[in-house]
Amino acid sequence: MSDERDTRRGAHAADDGDDTAAATRPSGKRSARRARSASSQVDTGAVATLDRPSRKAAKTTDRAERKTTGNPFKRLLKFLREVIAELRKVIWPNRKQMVTYTSVVLVFVIFMVAYISGLDLAFIKGVNWLFG
Repeated sequence: MSDERDTRRGAHAADDGDDTAAATRPSGKRSARRARSASSQVDTGAVATLDRPSRKAAKTTDRAERKTTGNPFKRLLKFLREVIAELRKVIWPNRKQMVTYTSVVLVFVIFMVAYISGLDLAFIKGVNWLFG
């Protein structure tokens, strides 16, 4: 079985001596020749940097985005449409998950209220004993 897998993936070359058949079979990896040719096409000798706009260009686009133009009712309508579109993407919990999440939150809140109330009572007793 492993021999069949190896021949399917091109591990064994053709016995007829034709190297082009073995070179054209996909191996699942990028060939080093392709990676080298892509890097040699743009060989400027400079260090690669990210394509970022200059600070001045960023400031002008920020100002343009902050500028409010158009009808405010149209902007509100557009905002509400975008909100509805985003809410459609939400994966809502089913009833069982909602009951579980709600019970976990309520138990945690009750525990924290009891803990802080206990600390408050202990500090009140301590202050009354100390200064009382």
